[in-house]
Amino acid sequence: MACTLEKFIHSLDPRALPRVLQIQSGIYFQGSIYEMFGNECCLSTGEVIKVTGFKINKLIASICENNEDSQFSAKVELPLNFPGLYKVVADKTPYISIEEITRKVAIGSTRFGHPCFYSSEDIKLANLTIKQGEQINFNSVEEVNGTMAVNCGVVRNNQSHSFTLPLSQEGTFYECEDDQIYTLKEIAEWKIPRCRNRIVKLSNTLHSWDSSNPLPDNFDGCLILTPVYEVQAVMKFRKDIVHILSDLDVEVKDITDCYDISSFLQPLSLEDVFERTTMEFPMVAEVMEGPLGRQKPYNLLHIGKEIVIYKKYQATRVLASEIRSDSPKRHFLIPMTYKGKFKRRPREFPTAYDLEIARSEREQLHVVATKAFDSPHAELFSVSVGDQFLVQQRQTSEVLYEGRKKVIDVLACEQILSDTYKEVLLPMYMEGGFVEVIHDKKQYQLSEICKEFRLPFNVKVSVRDLSIKEDVLAAVPGLQLEEEITDSYLLISSASSPVESWEIPVYRLNMSVHLLSKDVQAVLPPMTKTTVEEISEEEYYMVRRFENQTLHPPPRPPKKPAALAPKPVSTVSKQVISDVLQATKNFCVDTTKKSCANQAADVSELQVSCQNDLVHHDNVKDMTEKPTLVEAAVIKGLTNNPLGKWESEKEQEEEHNYEYVDENVIENIRKVFQDTTTRNKDILSEDRRDI
Repeated sequence: MACTLEKFIHSLDPRALPRVLQIQSGIYFQGSIYEMFGNECCLSTGEVIKVTGFKINKLIASICENNEDSQFSAKVELPLNFPGLYKVVADKTPYISIEEITRKVAIGSTRFGHPCFYSSEDIKLANLTIKQGEQINFNSVEEVNGTMAVNCGVVRNNQSHSFTLPLSQEGTFYECEDDQIYTLKEIAEWKIPRCRNRIVKLSNTLHSWDSSNPLPDNFDGCLILTPVYEVQAVMKFRKDIVHILSDLDVEVKDITDCYDISSFLQPLSLEDVFERTTMEFPMVAEVMEGPLGRQKPYNLLHIGKEIVIYKKYQATRVLASEIRSDSPKRHFLIPMTYKGKFKRRPREFPTAYDLEIARSEREQLHVVATKAFDSPHAELFSVSVGDQFLVQQRQTSEVLYEGRKKVIDVLACEQILSDTYKEVLLPMYMEGGFVEVIHDKKQYQLSEICKEFRLPFNVKVSVRDLSIKEDVLAAVPGLQLEEEITDSYLLISSASSPVESWEIPVYRLNMSVHLLSKDVQAVLPPMTKTTVEEISEEEYYMVRRFENQTLHPPPRPPKKPAALAPKPVSTVSKQVISDVLQATKNFCVDTTKKSCANQAADVSELQVSCQNDLVHHDNVKDMTEKPTLVEAAVIKGLTNNPLGKWESEKEQEEEHNYEYVDENVIENIRKVFQDTTTRNKDILSEDRRDI
C-alpha cells in the first residue's frame, strides 16, 4: 500500500531497518536523482532504494499563543541548535500496551532515555502491585527468560522497587508530567514519540539568536513540534549513500518482503564495524561516505578509497580546552602517546571549596586572592585583594549564629605576611576568587601530569611534538587538561600503500564503508600514527555527557546559609594596598615552608610567578560585577597587563553571541528549576498535613 515518504518514515520503527522502498509517484528531473543543497531531493517513479537509517534534521513548530489547547497561528522552521530551554507537556493520548510504548518512545541508558508513565488501573504482579496513577520509570528493554520485557521501577517512601513488565502487558498508560527542562536537540533525540507530535513550552531563553527570531516577541505560549527527518538510503546501482528529506513530495511502497535485499551494497557505519567480532579482523573495505577534513587521515578517506581495518580497541585520551575568554574555546582530544612537553600554568579558583578540591599531598597550594570577601563572623577571616595563602586542609569550626553556636565547614589556611605566617579559617561557602602561584618550572610529559596531578590542570606546550608535522597544541597560549576519557577506535591504513596506520574514532566520525571480499596482505599493521583530534563544541559535550558516564563530578559547594549573606565589601585603606604591594615584591615562600633566609634569592622568581599568574585574570568565572577602584589598583599593581585591557576583553565577551548552548548554564538552570519544584512540592505536602 502506497503512502507518502513522510508518513512512512514517521511510523517506521528503527529496529525494522533496513527497508526496501519503491517510488510510486513523484516529481523528478529526467534522471533518477539529483542533488540540491547537499541533499538528494528528487526520485523517479519506479526507482528502488534501500533505507538504512534516518535522523531528525529540523523541526516544524506550530505556534500556540496561550496554551496547548488554543489554535495555532503560524508555522515556523526551527533548527536543532535553536537556543532556549523547553519544558515538555505530557501527552494526553494514552498508550494501549507496553509494546506500543517501547515502539514509539526512546528508551536508553542516559538520563534522557528513562521516560515515566502511569497506569489508569492497578497492575498486579507476582510480588508487587502497581497502584493506579503511580509513576513507573522505564529504564531499559531487555530479554528476560526468553521474553522481551522492560526493566521498570517505582519509588515508595524514598525506596526504589524494581520489576519487569512484558511487552505483551496491555492497559491504558499515560505519560507523566515531566518537571525537567531540555534543549531543542535533546527533545528531538529523546522526547518526540514515533507517529506523534510533541508540545513544548519555552522555559528559559539562554542566548539571542544570531539571525531573525522566527518566534513572536516575548513569546510565552506553546509550540507543537513536528520532526522532519533526513533519510539515509542506498540506490540500486550506486556505491555512494544518498540523503533525502522526509518531507519530499513523493509516495513510496514498502517491498522489502518481496525483494532480494542482498542485491544492494551493504553500507556499514563505523559503529557497525566496531560491533563485528574480533576474529573478523583484519578486513578490507571501500569508503562509501567519507569524513570532511584536511588533516590526516581524514583527507585520505575519500569516496571509493580502499582501506584495511586491522582491529578495534579502546584507547585513552585527555580532554583539553583552550584557556581564553575573548572567543569560543577550542577543544582537543590528546593521545597519551603525545611526545610534546608541558609547563604548568596558574589555575583559577572561584570559591574556597574549589581550593579544597584542588588540594593535594604532593605540594602545598599557594594562591593569591583576586576578590575581597568580608566575613560575617568574627571567628572567620575577611579576605582582601592581594592576600596570599597556603592551603592546609578542610575542617569544622564553631561560629556564633543568631546567638547560638553552630558548626560549619571551613578551610584552614596560612596567610603569608611580610615576615611570618598567620593561621586563618575561610568559610567553605566563600565566593571569592583565587589565582595559583606556580613555583614549579619543570617540563612534564602528558602521562606524568595524569599520574602526578589531579585534573583539571592548566598547562602550556613548552616543547612541541616533533613527530607531528603541524602540532596544533603548540600554538595554543594555554590549555586546561580536564579529564581522561576512554573511547573506541579502529586502526586503519591504505590498502594500496600501507606505509602507516591511523587511529580513527568510532563515534565521532561520520563515515560509511562496505566490506570487500579481499584478503589482507599484511596481518600486522605498519607503524601507527596518532593525532591530536580537535573536536567541535557539540562533540565536546557529547564526550563529557554520554561517553563518560562512569565519572562522577565533584560535589557542588555547600550552599551559603541564607542568613549569612556577605556584607558589602569593605573599603581597603591605602596603607593596606601599600602593604600588599610591598609584600608581593619582597616576600617569597616555597611549598615546604622553610625559613625566609633565602628570601632575597627568590624575590625575582616570585615576582615573575605572581605576574604570570594574574595575566589571565580575565578568565575568573565570577564576571558579574566590575572590580572596585581599590581592587583595580591592587590587581594593576600585581600584573603587567593594564586593567583597561581586561575590562575591554570582558565587555567584548559580554557582547558576543554564541551559536551553541553552554552546557554549564543548562545544568545550573536545571538545578535551580528542580530545587524550586521540589521545594514547592514539600510546602504543598506540609500544607496538606496541616489541614
